[in-house]
Amino acid sequence: MPADDADALYGLPLEEFVPERDALAKRLRDEKRRAEADDVKALRKPSVAAWAVNQAVRSQRKAARALWDAGDALVAAQDDLLAGRGDAAGLRAAADGERAALDALLEAARGLLTREGRDLGEGTIERVRETLHAAAIEPAARDDVAAGRATRERAHTGMGAFGAVSTPAPASRRTTPAPRPEERAEPAQKPAKKKAKRDDPKAREAERAAAAAEERKRAAAQERERAAAEERDRREAARARADAERELRDARRVLEKAQRAADRANERLDAARAAADEASAALADARTRERDAAEALDRAAKSG
Repeated sequence: MPADDADALYGLPLEEFVPERDALAKRLRDEKRRAEADDVKALRKPSVAAWAVNQAVRSQRKAARALWDAGDALVAAQDDLLAGRGDAAGLRAAADGERAALDALLEAARGLLTREGRDLGEGTIERVRETLHAAAIEPAARDDVAAGRATRERAHTGMGAFGAVSTPAPASRRTTPAPRPEERAEPAQKPAKKKAKRDDPKAREAERAAAAAEERKRAAAQERERAAAEERDRREAARARADAERELRDARRVLEKAQRAADRANERLDAARAAADEASAALADARTRERDAAEALDRAAKSG
């Protein structure tokens, strides 16, 4: 497939994708390059959100690279926290960095217009955000997005608001058979076994490690819940802002329409006033001519 020509298709306005793709495929067939023509013909038209992602990534290369770096840093911070090498503050800072990088790239998408000249809807913008977030923290979702050739939206499917988390599988439960009468320990021996376990340094270290691991898991879960709550608040704020911007645009359109109507009314009023002035002048002129004619008639009568 002619890579440059095919890649250029994803940078076109969305409504031009299919006709340009078909024209390219036809040209390749005319050149007897049927395999390449079939590959081009099979290219999928992007969804509106995927198209917006492509345009944002293609036009803001530096911001896109910053988002990929921030996504990698976020995944690393979460892995460090779960492994005991990091803390919640580091994870929170990485999450804030990824969110800031995503917002910077999202602004480019907000400036795109539909074929009808309208802004992208807030639902589309939200799908753009989800796709960019998934690409930032999931390597499998990044390739097409980073290349500006996404054809569909993506949604992060890992744990929480960050990267996918690998957790060890729980130990399998084994059923211990009931001891035979001759194997049963004397009740007096149990406290001694417990005491020996408490005195065993390895056992105490294992207990401390297990407690620390459990604490890290709880901290990570709390951090994910906090980030998810912040993300919900941010989305609600974004929707409220979009509603306010839409109302502002509608109000401006109504104002512009009213202003145009007022201008037309003023123009008609000015024309009416000019016509009235002309009519008044014509009336005065007619009265003067009438008076002159009457005086001439009187003089004629006297002289006759």
